[in-house]
Amino acid sequence: MSVESDRAPEPVGPYPHARWAGDFLYVSGVGPRQRGTSVIPGVELDEAGRIVAADIRAQCESCFANVKAVVEDAGAEWSDVFDVLAFLTHMDRDFAGYNEVYATWFAGPDGPRPTRTTVEIGALPTPIAVELKVVCYRAGGPIKTARTGEAS
Repeated sequence: MSVESDRAPEPVGPYPHARWAGDFLYVSGVGPRQRGTSVIPGVELDEAGRIVAADIRAQCESCFANVKAVVEDAGAEWSDVFDVLAFLTHMDRDFAGYNEVYATWFAGPDGPRPTRTTVEIGALPTPIAVELKVVCYRAGGPIKTARTGEAS
């Protein structure tokens, strides 16, 4: 079952925000862009669209909020997240800030404590410095919510 969130930024290609496969929810890569706009929290662009200033913490906060919206709209919960793959365009500059924000989303003994991989890549398809891809596991698949309707 494919999932389209009405709260997360629109995908930049022909793919869904997420897809259920049995009890697993695979969330497509999600960046910090705000839905319905080209606004990227924490990013200042010049007239040519090049990044002139970037706040990785602001981008990460927005990115995690967007991923959480997809997870919830799909009928899962934040506690179902068990694997995070993060893409950073500037590891040396941004890893510490990313790590700080990550800890706030998964901190504490009751947090999901997912496995994690962080990789540096040359570029992302929009002028952003971070993108997240997550996998959730929910025994029994999606829960019925106002957003998901009947679970399949």
